[in-house]
Amino acid sequence: QLQASGGGLVQAGDSLRLSCVASGRTFSSYHMGWFRQAPGKEREFVAVTSRSGGSILYTDSVKGRFTISRDNAKSTVHLQMNTLKPEDTAVYYCAAGVSYGSSRALYGYWGQGTLVTVSS
Repeated sequence: QLQASGGGLVQAGDSLRLSCVASGRTFSSYHMGWFRQAPGKEREFVAVTSRSGGSILYTDSVKGRFTISRDNAKSTVHLQMNTLKPEDTAVYYCAAGVSYGSSRALYGYWGQGTLVTVSS
């Protein structure tokens, strides 16, 4: 199971740090991703970190502002979000998959989502 937390209401330019804790002993076997879904829109890829954290991929709109990281010893993945914009408003989901990439289809396990609202 994946448990995401850290969302909230912030102003444009602020920062938030999302966390996702995984239960079970095989966290390091999975690539970990963050996705988001804005109201009325499809769920979209945000970032992914490989099993070891050695490979990371971001969607273009968050490059330079968001940082994904993982701590395999704590079975946790984080998404540090800086310089937030109103268009970052969405429910953010963490996901685990055995294949590395940005497609939702690669991820078989999903957290419940945490809401991030950025006011202008």
